[in-house]
Order: sequence, then C-alpha cells, then structure tokens
Amino acid sequence: MMNWGQLGFTDAISPTMTLLSAFHDHALVVIILIMSLVSYAMVTLMMNQLSCRTISEAQEIETIWTILPAIILLFLAFPSLRILYLMDEVSEPSVTVKAIGHQWYWSYEYSDFLDVSFDAYMLPTDDLQEGQFRLLEVDNRAVFPYNTEVRILVTAADVIHAWTIPSLGIKADAVPGRLNQMGFIAYRPGVFYGQCSEICGANHSFMPIAIEIVDHQAFTSWIAKYSE
Repeated sequence: MMNWGQLGFTDAISPTMTLLSAFHDHALVVIILIMSLVSYAMVTLMMNQLSCRTISEAQEIETIWTILPAIILLFLAFPSLRILYLMDEVSEPSVTVKAIGHQWYWSYEYSDFLDVSFDAYMLPTDDLQEGQFRLLEVDNRAVFPYNTEVRILVTAADVIHAWTIPSLGIKADAVPGRLNQMGFIAYRPGVFYGQCSEICGANHSFMPIAIEIVDHQAFTSWIAKYSE
C-alpha cells in the first residue's frame, strides 16, 4: 500500500528544498488550471459546432489566447529564476568539503581541517544493521553541522558522476578536471541519503551518498577524532 509521503518530494531540510517544493506546488496549480480551461473550451466547441466557426475566426479570441500564455509563463519564470539564483549563490560558507566521485564510491576531503579525508563505500546487504537502508547506507558518512552554511566542491577522478541529496535540494555534476560548487544550510539534524545521478558505469546503482547532520559540538568532536 502506498503512503501519502511516497507521492511527493522528500521532507525538506534546507531553504532551497523548501522553495523548490513551494514552486512545484505553485506550478502544479497553474498546470491544472490550464488543463481545465483548455478541456472546457474543447468540449464546448465539440458540443456546439455552430459557434465553433464564429469563435475560431474571432480576432478578440486569437488575441486572448496569444497574450494569456505569455502572462502565465511570466508567473512561472520569475519565481524559478529567483530560486535558480539562490541555488547558485554561496555567500560566506563556514565549512568547505570536497566530494570526489570514483567508480564506484565517493571520497571526502574537509579542506578547512588537517588530515580529515576518507572514502565512503556502500555497505553490503549482509553488513546492514537494524534501521539502515539497503543500497543507501555507506561505511563512512559525511558529517555536517546544522544551521551552518556549507560549501560542497564536487569533482571526479575518472568519469562523470553527480552528487545529489534530494532532501537538501542540491545536485551537481562531478566532472573530471573541473570543480563545481554548491551550498546548503540544513535546518535539523538527522541522516539523509542520495545517490549518484549520472550513469557512470556498471556499478552506478551502488555508489550511494549518506550524510549525517549533527549539532556543532558533535561535529567538532567528530573532526577531532579524525584529526588524531
């Protein structure tokens, strides 16, 4: 049986994903209204063929159905352009992490700290513990503090990958020889999952992304453990 939560996006934990969810709902309402209006007009014209020629040859009607779609596109364009700008903007990050895609695992380098780097491989099914998710859990989660602006630098060592966390509303291609950046601020602690979103080879389905959002004290303790 399908739950209601399976019909929409995952719960938003960042301002970016909150805006994306709101824009999705806004666009969905607009699409439903357009479909209702067009369907009503088509049914009306088919049921009343006598007025069909009069309506289709009216200059006023042609003007309306030319201008109205342009106005509707403006209602969709302005909010989407604002969100695109906010998604691309990384102002003053407090933590910078470099994510490197490999076939088929991820490496992380915390460049603000000394000697904090590790690889993250998918956990085999036989090694999963209770509450962990198959094909999504990794042996080393990337840890970030919440209510803090984080910058992710994404690249790859071999082929094109993509670092994606749906709950954060972020996605960036990992391209060999190039650095792409994105930023986020997580609202709350928890464990969140993503997957490589580029078809990068035979084991593309087996390079998940698992991040853990913690408070600042736990993040400092985690960094100190890796720095020892």
